[in-house]
Amino acid sequence: MKDKVKVVIAHRMGKGQNVAKGVEAAGGEAIVIPGIGADMKLGKVMHDENADLGISFCGGGGGGALAAKNQYGYNATYDLRSVVAGVNAVNNGYVALGFGFMDTEELGKAIVEAYYKKYGSEMGGK
Repeated sequence: MKDKVKVVIAHRMGKGQNVAKGVEAAGGEAIVIPGIGADMKLGKVMHDENADLGISFCGGGGGGALAAKNQYGYNATYDLRSVVAGVNAVNNGYVALGFGFMDTEELGKAIVEAYYKKYGSEMGGK
């Protein structure tokens, strides 16, 4: 059994470090995909890293999450525009989350806290 939720962060413009800080502050492990166009690599890195959650950021709010669903079958939602929407997505069982540009510590922290609250120590959202 894993003891930390593993979160892949994929930002269209190669960012994501602030969300990663929030993920780690809440007790999770953050994997930030580097480089421009990272959002479209979300599904592959989630698969390769056996991640619990993936967060994709782009202007449209979902390309990476939809690609993760189409390529690897992850339960995905997109066009998320707030921390509350992200928490609700985790509570509804989604694991690939597509946001507009929201690289904030608050988002990373809230998503990991919601995951731990939903799955507890058993950690099994996939």
